[in-house]
Amino acid sequence: MLRAAGALRQAGRLAEAESLYRRILSFRPDLPDCWYNLAWTLRRLGRFEEALAAYQQALDHSVASPEEVFLNRSVILMDELHRYDDAERDLRAALALNPRYSPALLNLANLHEDRGARGKALQVYEKLLEVDPLCWDGLARYATLKGAEAPDAPLLIDRLNDALSRTDIATADRASIAFALGGVLDKCGAHEAAFDAFAQANRFSRRSASSAVALYDRKAHEARTEALMSAFQDRFSSATPEPAVSAPIFICGMFRSGSTLVEQVLASHPRVTAGGEINVLPALVGAHLSPFPARMTSLDDGQRHDLARNYLEAVKAKYPEADILTDKRPDNFLYVGLIKTLFPDAKIIHTARNPLDNCLSVFFLHLDPGMSYALDILDTAHYLRECRRLMTHWKSLYGDDIIDFDYDEFVREPRPALERLLAFCGLDWDERCMSFHDRPAIVKTASVWQVREPLYQRSSGRWRRYSSRLGPLREYFSDIAPED
Repeated sequence: MLRAAGALRQAGRLAEAESLYRRILSFRPDLPDCWYNLAWTLRRLGRFEEALAAYQQALDHSVASPEEVFLNRSVILMDELHRYDDAERDLRAALALNPRYSPALLNLANLHEDRGARGKALQVYEKLLEVDPLCWDGLARYATLKGAEAPDAPLLIDRLNDALSRTDIATADRASIAFALGGVLDKCGAHEAAFDAFAQANRFSRRSASSAVALYDRKAHEARTEALMSAFQDRFSSATPEPAVSAPIFICGMFRSGSTLVEQVLASHPRVTAGGEINVLPALVGAHLSPFPARMTSLDDGQRHDLARNYLEAVKAKYPEADILTDKRPDNFLYVGLIKTLFPDAKIIHTARNPLDNCLSVFFLHLDPGMSYALDILDTAHYLRECRRLMTHWKSLYGDDIIDFDYDEFVREPRPALERLLAFCGLDWDERCMSFHDRPAIVKTASVWQVREPLYQRSSGRWRRYSSRLGPLREYFSDIAPED
């Protein structure tokens, strides 16, 4: 029965695997590995509290390597339930059992980063690298956080270059290290060397991608844009009542266009809760609307309301106390038509910035290689143009409910831009929104440190430092990105 349950789990037949594990445990509750595998299955089924309870049973029945169980529990507590104090407790429990357990050290350092505790994060990264000097992800994160602090920068650059010269490092780890090297060189003002490091990093990232990950296909993405515009040609209206619970404010746009900044500004308002990059909408599309968007033509009111209810129930479970919630998944710009179909009164904030800066920022960021458009700066430029083309279509349908938030305008003159943003969201002015960087908060994006600083303009026009390397990009955007 255990072998059969394992085969079901590996085949992705998770509900059947759960049923069989529970049957086994009904007459053999003393099997810790069975509790462990049940917990793993429940986590993949999205039943996180039950998964925590099953992991606890594995601990209670003396599972081998209990530090791994505490680590798994901490990931659920951090990523799914947002119970960060409990996550830290479990990570420390893992380290009490095994002080040299590097995965727990890495996750604890990451948690400190998310909380903005820079000093604590650096201390844990240093401990991790003492315990496991070959933890390349830890080295990359440490270097990124350490940055260009004198007098350590030259030593850090040498350490990263030494790592890249090794022959025993996986390609994905090479990508992480090269991105970190580019970041340190950029902060040191060595822009030519930094650009070369980032270009190398993106090449490593592409090589590390699974063979199932396709290269970015510009024609295919254009066809996707056309399909979305064809599927949503009219503003949706329905005589059936709206759900009793309001939809979140959706923040979308290109990655690195200011979406985290907007969310943190809004979340400084006492009525707003930051939801972060919520994955519920794409999950609903994958589970119920395939093939999308063609499936939209046969969606009736009953199905629309079921989907809307499923979305609201899922986000309510994660943020039960929220008055107004933000959903800040950048690529939700692909789903604006669906959002407005499910929630006709939904508000959409589209973040944008100078396209040269935006593409450069994406090129400098270690994104998942599955986001293949990010691995070549001209592919990123094409993706950005398609984003803007699609947003122009959405605004032709839902213009009153969409606002463009211009990052560069905001950092130049924040108060007028913020006044317009709050009015659009139906929120009264609150001075705390101007001091968003003082708000204690978990931030789980690449902008974790930028949004903890007061507004600055150094990222606006950053492309000029790399102007000599951006000739083709500047030509591509010559019609929409003036260089004055």
